Amino acid sequence: STHINGLVDPLALINTQERRVITIGRHDLMTMPVIGWITRRMGSQPVIRKAELSRGVGDSDFAKRINQRSLLTMSHCVASGHAAIVMPEGKSHQDSKLHALRTGPLRFTLNAACIAHQKGLPAPVIQPVGLHFRCHHWFRTDVYVEFSDPIRIPLLPDEDHRKRLINGEWVEPPAEEVIPLRDRLYDELSILTPDAPDWETYRAWHLLGHLRANSSGTPLRTLKEEVLAARFVRERLRPSVGDSELVVDAREAAEILYSNDLDARALDQSGRIKAKPRWMIGVLGVLVMLLASPITIPSTGLQAFVAWYAGDRTDEGLDARTTHHMLGAGLSPLIFWPAICLAAIFLIEGVTPMSPVYLAISMVAIHISNLVFLRGYDMWTDFATASRSAKLASSDQGRRVEELVRSINPGLGALK
Repeated sequence: STHINGLVDPLALINTQERRVITIGRHDLMTMPVIGWITRRMGSQPVIRKAELSRGVGDSDFAKRINQRSLLTMSHCVASGHAAIVMPEGKSHQDSKLHALRTGPLRFTLNAACIAHQKGLPAPVIQPVGLHFRCHHWFRTDVYVEFSDPIRIPLLPDEDHRKRLINGEWVEPPAEEVIPLRDRLYDELSILTPDAPDWETYRAWHLLGHLRANSSGTPLRTLKEEVLAARFVRERLRPSVGDSELVVDAREAAEILYSNDLDARALDQSGRIKAKPRWMIGVLGVLVMLLASPITIPSTGLQAFVAWYAGDRTDEGLDARTTHHMLGAGLSPLIFWPAICLAAIFLIEGVTPMSPVYLAISMVAIHISNLVFLRGYDMWTDFATASRSAKLASSDQGRRVEELVRSINPGLGALK
């Protein structure tokens, strides 16, 4: 998959898997406090990159030994049937196009196919995955995980190569096998990414997808439908040289919506901006949050505030923003909830034989309360979105969007 959302990306993929999952990533994810404890128990394998070597992490021989050991471990795990989640770009970024792929994932998958063959196990495959976020750095954004057809891994013909791998020696697969496989994976993954010159153009494609669907009387209801509609527009426009007037107008309209924290869902089927505030859903959301707050705020409020504060002020890029959110959510049930529950039980009941039962019930109660609170938060978010839409509808910017939509609609026939 592409990698634009920090540590949230692998977790989104892990959430789709039923099998044991292993990962490979930069070594400091296995050595830093707390996160390292989690990643080591997940079986994550470390790699030392050139960037770490330049910072004095170790010498080249040490890095080579660590990296080869990790690649060999990944090869054996994949050959044995484990799912391996790998971000082949090797780093998180903020671009709308796929970066060049590292060869490491292809090298260990080629060797995994050799090991599986020698052991008489089913041949592994490479599964390209599209990871789509509505707006990847927003809290509680929509996500769509897309699986395309798997890629078959060719079997290396060298019998000695396969035997040395079985005997525990890392052997580099030949470059003439690695490079074509890498290039094929790049082509397959590119289809599943925005693959746009910039995010402004990609948002324009989404807008055109919505307008096309609205004109046919079948509005887009889910992020999956939006992604596929934008891809359809992309493929129809790709043969043209330069931006057509259709795309130029769509870019301007989409950017006005985006600058107001809105997207093409703010348009109704007639092309006008929705102007109806959703007061009832807002009031209900506040009531739901108030109902859950006596449990949620003491148990999770501090972590949520720190995660929000750190995420909005990080100097590591937008992709690190949701990583901070994820850490706040992930560490709460591991550290904070047990500590808070044990302290409360000790103060109220002292240490009794029922303390473990009280602890389990308290943890479940906190989790349910948080889910209820988040449901109320989502209602409030829907109200806030509708309010921004209504405000835009009555502004000069909103009238400009509607004017642009009217100029775009006659040209939608070119996208058929």
